[in-house]
Amino acid sequence: MKFLLSIKTVFPRAGARVWYDDQREVHRQIFEGDEAVDYAFMGQDPDAADNRWLREAYENRIPIIYFLGIAPGRYQAMLPIFLSGWDAKALKARLVFGAPNQDVLTPPENALERRYALRAVKQRLHQASFREAVITAYNGRCALSGLPESLLLDAAHIMSDKDEKFGQPVVPNGIPLSKIHHAAFDAHLIGIDPDYRLHVSDRLLVQNDGPMLDALKRLNGGTIHLPGRVKDRPDRDRLAQRYERFKAAA
Repeated sequence: MKFLLSIKTVFPRAGARVWYDDQREVHRQIFEGDEAVDYAFMGQDPDAADNRWLREAYENRIPIIYFLGIAPGRYQAMLPIFLSGWDAKALKARLVFGAPNQDVLTPPENALERRYALRAVKQRLHQASFREAVITAYNGRCALSGLPESLLLDAAHIMSDKDEKFGQPVVPNGIPLSKIHHAAFDAHLIGIDPDYRLHVSDRLLVQNDGPMLDALKRLNGGTIHLPGRVKDRPDRDRLAQRYERFKAAA
């Protein structure tokens, strides 16, 4: 190919060496910024091949794919991305995000377009990072059933991300649930109290309709599977608030 196709930023493994500043900074820049993020050059020579490719993509307004690490060995593909700057002295390029689902792959032309595109990226990154962190904390298992297939799991919020005080995308605000358990939790058919005990609504308990319903009913009175690290456990204050909503819906 004539021009650069993709770039990536890895997510460092625990205890591993961090080679480039953007490994630490890019997530913060995305969530705290409003238009662009930095991408570190390869090494210290701006004329090295990798860095020349960045410059050529910048000069020719080439759309590229950005593989952004969200966990060790896992990436979120962001596209299209454009280079809005290339600084040989700072050994950095500036990245701006194209609007999602655009018909023509052209760079955003003004601050309003750049901010709109970055907001969409924030939402995608929030969802992907939160899901990865929550499911990893529980070793890839549903906290209710123990189901070990991560492809069938969601990261359920205890408090919605619309809640500015308690809805942050942090592991103690999340629980890995299978699709059916997530739906039941969101519909207040299953509740979790601050002591991690499970409660099934009377609406389900009075029904008799096959093994799937029986499996849900058997959860009543049990406790959730907790993550290995205490700091990853569901926040009791958040659970208390969510449990009150469950009782109110009963």
